[in-house]
Amino acid sequence: MNIKDPRFQISAVSPKQYPTDNLPQIVLVGKSNVGKSSFINTLVNRKKLARTSSEPGKTRQINFYNMDNLFYLVDLPGYGYSKMSKQEQVKVGNFIEEYLEKSKNIALIIFLIDIRHDPTSNDKLMYNYIFKTNLPCVVIANKADKIAITKVEQSVQDLQDILNPLKDIVFLPFSSERKIYTQKVWDEIEKYI
Repeated sequence: MNIKDPRFQISAVSPKQYPTDNLPQIVLVGKSNVGKSSFINTLVNRKKLARTSSEPGKTRQINFYNMDNLFYLVDLPGYGYSKMSKQEQVKVGNFIEEYLEKSKNIALIIFLIDIRHDPTSNDKLMYNYIFKTNLPCVVIANKADKIAITKVEQSVQDLQDILNPLKDIVFLPFSSERKIYTQKVWDEIEKYI
């Protein structure tokens, strides 16, 4: 898919701030340093649409990116690492949960995990939470450039064996550096928009 005019639409912390145009929403979930912003930028072939940071935990609001008025990419704040206070973490957790429960336009959840590591306890909690929503989900094994290309397929299988032994959810590798996996991700997204 070729997005011609991707743009940042709004940051939200409550339902009254969500876009009201009923476009499908493709939601990105993952821990703080898993590379959601780079994932967005690579998908739409832009360097700075979503701001990346060397310091995890910078995203503290729900960011809606409008994709040619066809759908939104929605970047949720990351979990698991942040210099946020406990109070802030609870607040952010609450508005993430509220969004996942109240948004009527979620078409697909894209759950990003790090291909190099076994899922953390937080990853497993999030995966189970997503699973219970009954929303469609694709798992992206991100940072595939950090391992040998010959090990990518097996690493994706290993992650699927841990999180999804029934193999009823699609797991795909991804790399913002290599960009060779982008089309397969778009093929999945296009099924839901």
